[in-house]
Amino acid sequence: MTTRIALITGANKGIGFETARILGRGGATVLVGARSADLGEKAAAVLCGEGVDARFVPLDVTDARGVQDAAAWIGAEFGRLDILVNNAAITTTDAADPASSPPPSRVAPELVRAALETNVVGVVAVTNAMLPLLRRSPAGRIVNVSSNLGSLTALSAPSLPASLPNLLPYNASKTALNALTVAYARELAGTPVKVNSVAPGFCATDLNGHTGHRTPAQGAAVIASVALLDDDGPTGAYLTEDGRNPW
Repeated sequence: MTTRIALITGANKGIGFETARILGRGGATVLVGARSADLGEKAAAVLCGEGVDARFVPLDVTDARGVQDAAAWIGAEFGRLDILVNNAAITTTDAADPASSPPPSRVAPELVRAALETNVVGVVAVTNAMLPLLRRSPAGRIVNVSSNLGSLTALSAPSLPASLPNLLPYNASKTALNALTVAYARELAGTPVKVNSVAPGFCATDLNGHTGHRTPAQGAAVIASVALLDDDGPTGAYLTEDGRNPW
């Protein structure tokens, strides 16, 4: 089998790094997308030390020129892209202590704007730049790393636990990300490119102050499995390790 080429954004740590590790150990060439050259190079070096073919790619999803430069480099180096994992994300309120975060009525608009810029607009920028390369793959896969907090069904359920974070910027951005998944899947229906959202579960990462009850590796395993879907796998779906998530 031809070696898969996989780009993971925000891959210098946490779930993104573990996703790169799993895909790399499975034989893929992994492109470690990261804003920080120092952190990205160190992450790639760790993976290479484990026998993974890993390359650092400078990639800030909010930098339009940088995104285009990354796509041009990948095209020149490999000629195609087989897997894109849109993992890079931020939360602009305190996910580690939801009780200290402001209610929606007191959230500053600039916090919502910042979350959307990275978690939604950044995904559009990267996906659009990489899509010509993904179309050259015999089995292109786009995985958008979402969250259970993006599920409108779950967030509006009468049985919703009071403890579930009501983080307006982050939650709204993940709901919007799910809408992007559906939109791209509709456009790419009938092609070899599949597009899915994945909710990796509440994993202990910097994003939530390491308060999650799952490890980054557990979350990454779900993402990697969707990145490696067979041709008869779903597209336009919202998936967890237990199957489909309610929108």
